[in-house]
Amino acid sequence: MTSPRRAAAHDDLHRRGLQNNGVAPHMTSVLRAGSRRWFLQAGLAGAGGLALPGLLEARSPGAGAAAPANDGKAVILFWLSGGPSHIDMWDPKPHAPQEIRSPFATISTAVPGLQFTEHLPLQASIADKLSVIRSVDCKASNHTPITMQAGNPLARRTNDGQDGGGYPSMGSVAAHFRGANDPDLPAFVGLADSWTSDVWGAGHMGADYEPVKGLELAGKFNLPPGIAVPRLQDRQTLREQFDRFRRGLDQQQTLDRMDRFSRQAYEMVVSGKVQQAFDLSAEAEATRDLYGRVSVGEKALLARRLVEAGVTFVLVSGAWGYFDHHGDNVRWGGIEKGLKPLLPRVDRALYALVSDLADRGLLDKTLVLMLGEFGRSPVINKEAGRDHWTNVMSMVAAGGGLKHGQAIGSTDRRGGDVLTGLVRPQDLAATVFQHLGIDLSAHWENHRGRPIPVVVEGGRPIPELVS
Repeated sequence: MTSPRRAAAHDDLHRRGLQNNGVAPHMTSVLRAGSRRWFLQAGLAGAGGLALPGLLEARSPGAGAAAPANDGKAVILFWLSGGPSHIDMWDPKPHAPQEIRSPFATISTAVPGLQFTEHLPLQASIADKLSVIRSVDCKASNHTPITMQAGNPLARRTNDGQDGGGYPSMGSVAAHFRGANDPDLPAFVGLADSWTSDVWGAGHMGADYEPVKGLELAGKFNLPPGIAVPRLQDRQTLREQFDRFRRGLDQQQTLDRMDRFSRQAYEMVVSGKVQQAFDLSAEAEATRDLYGRVSVGEKALLARRLVEAGVTFVLVSGAWGYFDHHGDNVRWGGIEKGLKPLLPRVDRALYALVSDLADRGLLDKTLVLMLGEFGRSPVINKEAGRDHWTNVMSMVAAGGGLKHGQAIGSTDRRGGDVLTGLVRPQDLAATVFQHLGIDLSAHWENHRGRPIPVVVEGGRPIPELVS
């Protein structure tokens, strides 16, 4: 939840640019394996906010968690934190007045009549595999991930300590009603450097369905010193070995509880699936080059590895606020000095992910989304940037077995308002949930026992994608 003081500090940092860049550092440093003792602290005392046996207990039928669907369907959501400029990316207005049109040239794509700006040539080359949605209504959204990641106009930043109104993110709904495709993996993983600003969690749905912090989970599933895999078959010896490492851990974990769930936890470690999924060094150098050796590219590659291994929902954010291009007087710069050098990175990341998933036969099972919290103003300001614009934004979808090679909706000649084909946050949620096989009429219960629908305000799957 975001307090007024925290929100003000967030906005102050956002304006003054005191947050770390996060775009260029390589994931090899972020994903470095920790000490083996770290496994006990992370794996047994808390992985993504839960003790590992507790996490497994939460997945058990008695806790209400969904059984894996085992069809491999997944979602990867690229979060363009800060609010991407639709006019300078996917909805160019080359014939608008100079103060409105992008300083970037307009290029053709693989879809006749569909145009992007010149710094998205790779996405243009696979436009037949993409759907560009130019008519997303983001009036309920603010400078946080809440509304759009929840796919819910009732989930809002309110700055009163009650942000989000208790509504969960789409990833948490997926974790609750579907679970992971492989029980040895978490259902919902976030890959972000700034958690509060870039990842929305479970709200009142509860801690069992919060996203796992992927950049902290990596490297934490190694065996502790002195414990060899063959000895895991000896339960008594295993308990004696682990007991020596339990000093300083959460003593509320009783042996009785560990008896019930520790075997599965240990098998998770022995299987090596978590460790393997996070190991980018297993990828060919050419593949890593394809994605780009920058934060958003390496996180995109990691996201592919995670869904391939069995994670259902992965959220990728390259850096906090890196699409907030107000002007050359702020950290992220304006359109030419800030957005221009950034676009090739996200262009490559999306191109590589979609192409790689297609080559591996995974694209029809994996719905890929790229969006932010809102668009940017039609008029370029005096600082050579564009300001926040909640009337409309553009986003991109690929995969998921949906209909692609099209532009959905349109904006007026200034790019300031939806003209045709309105798409609302709840329509995005309905599209995601239908892809994952989640009943659109399903409800969850909040902490007061009140049933809450997973899709609100008449949300329906985006017709142009599903027809």
